Amino acid sequence: MAPVLGLNPGMSAITPAFADEAPNGLKWRHGVSTFGEIKYPADFKRYDYVNPDAPKGGVARLFELGTYDSFNMVVAGFKGTVASGVGRIYDSLMDASSDEPDTYYGTLAEAAAFPDDFSYVIYRLRAGARWHDGKLITPEDVVFSFGALKTNSPMFSSYYRHIEKAEQIGERDIKFTFDSPGNRELPMITGQLVVLPKHWWEGIDAQGNKRDITATTLEPPLGSGPYRIKEFAAGRSLVLERVKDYWGKDNPNAVGQNNFDELRYEFFRDDTVGREALKADQFDWYSERSAKEWSVAYDVPAVRDGRLIKELFPVRNQGRMQGWVFNLRRPKFADARLRRAFNYAFDFEEMNRVLSSGVYHRDSSYFDGIPDLMASGLPEGLELQILETVRDKVPPDVFTAPYKDPVGGDPEAVRSNLREATRLLKEAGFEIRDRKLVDSSGQPFTVEILGASADPGMERIALFYKPSLERLGITVNLRPVDIVQLQNRLRDFDFELTTTVWGQSISPGNEERDFFGSQAADRPGSRNLAGIKNPAVDAIIERIIFAKSRAEQVAASKALDRVLLWNFYCVPHFNYDQQRYVRWDRFNHPDLLPKYGVSGFPNLWWYDAAKAAKLKGS
Repeated sequence: MAPVLGLNPGMSAITPAFADEAPNGLKWRHGVSTFGEIKYPADFKRYDYVNPDAPKGGVARLFELGTYDSFNMVVAGFKGTVASGVGRIYDSLMDASSDEPDTYYGTLAEAAAFPDDFSYVIYRLRAGARWHDGKLITPEDVVFSFGALKTNSPMFSSYYRHIEKAEQIGERDIKFTFDSPGNRELPMITGQLVVLPKHWWEGIDAQGNKRDITATTLEPPLGSGPYRIKEFAAGRSLVLERVKDYWGKDNPNAVGQNNFDELRYEFFRDDTVGREALKADQFDWYSERSAKEWSVAYDVPAVRDGRLIKELFPVRNQGRMQGWVFNLRRPKFADARLRRAFNYAFDFEEMNRVLSSGVYHRDSSYFDGIPDLMASGLPEGLELQILETVRDKVPPDVFTAPYKDPVGGDPEAVRSNLREATRLLKEAGFEIRDRKLVDSSGQPFTVEILGASADPGMERIALFYKPSLERLGITVNLRPVDIVQLQNRLRDFDFELTTTVWGQSISPGNEERDFFGSQAADRPGSRNLAGIKNPAVDAIIERIIFAKSRAEQVAASKALDRVLLWNFYCVPHFNYDQQRYVRWDRFNHPDLLPKYGVSGFPNLWWYDAAKAAKLKGS
């Protein structure tokens, strides 16, 4: 999910008493928020949810699925696979608080200022911010970073496309100018900018070659953040070490955090091997995605005696839709009735019972997990007004019927759903010949499900789904690929049906263009995997982005949700409102974890020497 910021005109953030006014008579802000006055004042010392006395030291070993071949995050998603953890070596202009929804405070920037029409933003850098080589971070670095990301990153070229330019306007001030007023997110999106060292990227490497920010590299980059790369084994492991003289260690949004001396990322090709490695104490912390494995895979002595802990953490800060997504670039999926038939063939209830012990609920929204944004019932009020503006471009059912996924779970319901799927297919011009589904030209209909073999959990679900599709006469192939092949094929949109997840923030905005917008549909590496090109979707996304109030943002989000659902761009999977973690008991955390931080690991946790010694002696 892309984090998103916004500030409504009538919801002003607390303004600190800076020594001077910002340019053009504006006032400096030390923090900004979507939802009103921010919690922490200008002189705050730390977040409430941290332990300011947390001891520094120890090692945290982290599991990562897959591999990597680059440390250059600028071309991530387009060239190479970037190692997890690399982002920790950099600072951004602002960072998010975890006990407020969509509220950010200055990191590299000490303050921001922007006019009431949101036509530009000015950031002022902190005077003491510096790179790990001791050089000061300058406005030139910020301008360089913006240009590098917007020009070379498929994701950021879309995310920043309404930011026309960045320019230095003072000793420590940078102005970002937007292509039009009214986009209240843009000043804050700019604050998420990760700043890169211009002098390093334009310099020479140890072999005397000029560095190239448009190419993959395994040369450890220069950073400014709380960690730096210590060592690595390409594709297999990465070790970050804490920067003990980190320039920002006393910043309010860093106190009590970044407590481990080392973060060790261990890369595994699949979860099955990873689980066994965890139980053998080869790493410390694992996010368990499978309900079945959570139930059956950890009946081991270390769990029974409390050395290896299973723990659930509530998820309150994000929504999502997970499902099998159709590649609409393939003409075979052009008819929404065919796509809907695929949904009728998925017996979620039986799959949930057999494979997942019944713990999941089915995704019924592209904002599942954020009730305020989920479409329900029939549209009314402002949502209905928004939908009326695109009435001629959306399915009629948007206005006349609440969206509901088919319900299975027993033989009669399954038969009824398959009959409805058959009816839809016939209506779309398909028929059964010799027990095979054929199109109007007599060609058999086949579908390839890509990527299931790269994830054993998804493979089980695909194997469960396959016989139901075959009962409709559809020939189904499961294409085995490894993680790297999967990433490359998805980057080039080389698939028919695959699994994806669209993550959503509490305050949706510009990222919706990259998820569902027409301009992203044919851009390699974009997150519009489905290839959606729908003028109604585009128009509603603009209503979300240019909403003048939270009420309008909510109404437009519900309208978007409803239009996406009724176009059947995916076969919805399932969701769970808690995150499952398994960890070795050698760590500790603050008594009160933040509402929007899930587990807070590893940022807020610390190494507990007494617990570690007890583990070692057991």
